Amino acid sequence: MTVHHVLFGTYTKKTSKGVYEAKFDDQTGQLSDAELVYEATNPTYLALSKANKAYVVDKRGDLGGVAVTDNDKRPMVEIGANMTEGSTPAYIGVDEDRQLVFAGYYHRGTIESYKILANGSLELKDTFQNEGSGPRPEQGSAHIHFANLTPDKRLVAVDLGTDEVITFDLSDDGKLTEVARYESIAGFGPRHIRFSKDGEYAYLLGELSSLLSVLKYNEEDGSFEHLMTAPTIPSDWDDHNGAAAIRVSSDGRFIYTSNRGHDTIAVFKTSNMGAEIELIQNISVEGSFPRDMALDPEEKFLVVPNQETDNVTVFARDAETGELSLVQKDFTIPEGVRIAFEN
Repeated sequence: MTVHHVLFGTYTKKTSKGVYEAKFDDQTGQLSDAELVYEATNPTYLALSKANKAYVVDKRGDLGGVAVTDNDKRPMVEIGANMTEGSTPAYIGVDEDRQLVFAGYYHRGTIESYKILANGSLELKDTFQNEGSGPRPEQGSAHIHFANLTPDKRLVAVDLGTDEVITFDLSDDGKLTEVARYESIAGFGPRHIRFSKDGEYAYLLGELSSLLSVLKYNEEDGSFEHLMTAPTIPSDWDDHNGAAAIRVSSDGRFIYTSNRGHDTIAVFKTSNMGAEIELIQNISVEGSFPRDMALDPEEKFLVVPNQETDNVTVFARDAETGELSLVQKDFTIPEGVRIAFEN
């Protein structure tokens, strides 16, 4: 038996106080012993570096940005914070090779690129501002919801507001140079993107459309080409739904996406080397509003926090079929929206 430690980012609108940690038993799939490890306001996203620094979204009065903490300490000890006037990021990514951190700001429509300094703190190196809008009410302006690396070490950003995926070349010191721009169907509302095992294909999740698209990725110029699209929910679902997170199994055979509203995990099987997808399961999260999720290091389980019902659900994963089955549903994390297994 191995006991892993898991971090949960949360909203702090009701009872949550910040970032929580829990233990995870990789034999039984059971979570236990939740404790508050870092007080913060709406730490809705966090990312861990190999040096075990936690880069945490934080809101401080009229300022929003990224706090840097030492995750070797309990409670976490703050090393520094990069705060500017305005809203907080929706996503944080880490580039270990170049020692960079990226923040995608949903409300600002911006990407910030930082250099990681010797003590783990951050120095701002570049800012990109996107412009535009889309046809849906939620698309009044640019909304960057994701900024992280492609398999060939470019930066790819996803803009929910403008229905775009933007590819950048990235210098060693974090300077961004746009090289390609993909436009989805109008109102798709792209939120997150992940890549196939070999980097040939990308899977783009539409929050506003509840669709998952397969794109061909061209390493020569960083461009994307649409191949196919499949729904994440049944065709007879008429109530609101917002697709949120994507996870791809390490063998590339299965894709998992979360549905907030339908309150399920959608399971897709890939075929034709990852170029095609088929929805094979929608399983209830036994709660409401699953935003993020994570496979455990051995990929035997999928762990899903539910924001509105303050519970975390654990599913066992069949490695052959990809399908999920319920293991635990009553573990309490208040307002959980982000999960990360620790190193």
